[in-house]
Amino acid sequence: MKIFDSHTHLNDDAFRDNVDAYIEHAHRLGVDKMAIVGSNTEMNQEAIELAHKYDNLYAIVGWHPEDSLKYDDKQEAILKEQLKDDKVVALGEIGLDYFQSVAPKKCQFHVFRRQIRLAKAMNMPISVHNREAFEDTYKILSEEGVHNGIIHSFNGDPEWLKKFINLGMYVSYSGVASFKKTHEVHDAVRQTPIDRMLVETDAPYLSPEPLRGHQNEPAYTLYTVEAVARFRDTTPDKIADATYNNAMRIFGLDE
Repeated sequence: MKIFDSHTHLNDDAFRDNVDAYIEHAHRLGVDKMAIVGSNTEMNQEAIELAHKYDNLYAIVGWHPEDSLKYDDKQEAILKEQLKDDKVVALGEIGLDYFQSVAPKKCQFHVFRRQIRLAKAMNMPISVHNREAFEDTYKILSEEGVHNGIIHSFNGDPEWLKKFINLGMYVSYSGVASFKKTHEVHDAVRQTPIDRMLVETDAPYLSPEPLRGHQNEPAYTLYTVEAVARFRDTTPDKIADATYNNAMRIFGLDE
């Protein structure tokens, strides 16, 4: 079994002093590749550095909505250069956060649209953060004509799933899909086209069952794979294989 953790944060403080051990543990549980995700200039650079240090790591760089107040022409110029790095596979995570971001919605809209247009100009897929902002996220993606990207840590119902799939997006499932009470997400898992599904940890956040309450890490992508397989009445090997191949495709990678 080979698993691709399509969205994780090994550049986070939680991992910084012991990255080797976390990668080794991930490999023992079948997690062969990982995309390390940034959120601002500094975190983007750390993602790139990790991607160059380890063969099976890749970087996703962009500006998270929590940092959107600091995004300006200077930061965009730096981002453009970071996106040219050969280990960078997508622009992200970008999007909208109505739960904890201090940035006004107007600012978040502006920065989201700017980065979408940058990604299109550079022919890069995007990784989209959507927290309690389904309607506006969908509206902006639709208006901007986005059809090359990922809704990361998808936690919506089947109706929202269909809307994003119809745009041409992939959806990535995190530990949320394994939670016992997220029944709408379980229904979405069952209805997701297998060629549009990814898996992720979003580590150190969103630890899957049976490890809720513990710090998440890339190795635990395995438990999300197992949960998805249960809801789809198939085997973990089939989910791992499909989501691995999908991640390779959306990120433009070759074996």
